[in-house]
Amino acid sequence: MSPTTPTRPSRGTGRLTAYQRRMRAIGALHHRRYAVQLTVAALVVVAAVRHQRESSSGAPSVDALCPFGAVESLWTWVTTDRLLPKIHPSTLIVGLGLLISVIVAGNAFCGWICPFGTVQDLLHRAKRVLHLPELRVPPRLDRALRWLRFVSLATILLLSAGTVTLWFAGFDPYLTLFSLHWLFEPDLATMWPALLVLALVLGASLLVERAWCRYLCPLGGVLSALGHLSILRVRRSPSACTGCNLCVKPCPVGIDVAKPVPSVSTDCIGCLECVASCPTGGALVVSAAIPGIRRRTPTATTGPVPVSIRPRHERDAR
Repeated sequence: MSPTTPTRPSRGTGRLTAYQRRMRAIGALHHRRYAVQLTVAALVVVAAVRHQRESSSGAPSVDALCPFGAVESLWTWVTTDRLLPKIHPSTLIVGLGLLISVIVAGNAFCGWICPFGTVQDLLHRAKRVLHLPELRVPPRLDRALRWLRFVSLATILLLSAGTVTLWFAGFDPYLTLFSLHWLFEPDLATMWPALLVLALVLGASLLVERAWCRYLCPLGGVLSALGHLSILRVRRSPSACTGCNLCVKPCPVGIDVAKPVPSVSTDCIGCLECVASCPTGGALVVSAAIPGIRRRTPTATTGPVPVSIRPRHERDAR
């Protein structure tokens, strides 16, 4: 070999560029997150099949696995002193578990656990593979539409308390899709309203990423309000941020992560796409703080971020 012939470093040697580190971090995050999402969705489908095939044994329906049933039941019990029928005890346990998780880690349930969120993520991936256009909602309209989650929540709670029934069950797109009634007990004459709602929601989610989560999900409204109590949140350091806006584009729910405020909006679903996409060390970190206590805005000079919550590409670069 000529002494002037350049040699390529062997695989696994050499220093990765910032772009390569960022791509590696994003890929690793996707593998972990999709694995969790698909596992939970598979468990829900298995539960639905068991309920349909073994209904006489009392196997709970997938409605019992949705924490929103606990919200409906608690509200009805407080306002009418009666519990909603057909509420499985596991629903209350799931609701309590979700409350604890929100206080600890915000809306991570939406980004890592919720099976209907998983379906919307799969639709978005299919849209990208098929190169379908995406509808961009103007910021002012986007902010207004997000209030529909609270309108939806108030409507469902009032009607559930007034009728003392699981009123929303007849229209809930999660229950319509994952209950598998359309597969095991198809009855278009009675199911068409629920199927129409499901088709409209999935169609909207194909145009706007996670449209249901952004604008209509009643549980999302609850979690967004409770998110102010969460200890772990994604926080931004204005002094470390370079203004590249690479963190904004991958957000599934359209949050302006680069907005100059210390903490990311409570609409955040905890997917960590923004943290993995950030090329600047210390600009976006997941850090803990006690709600209600003023906290110094994190900066690049306030000390090292604990390794366990650093973006993967920052740890690889050390």
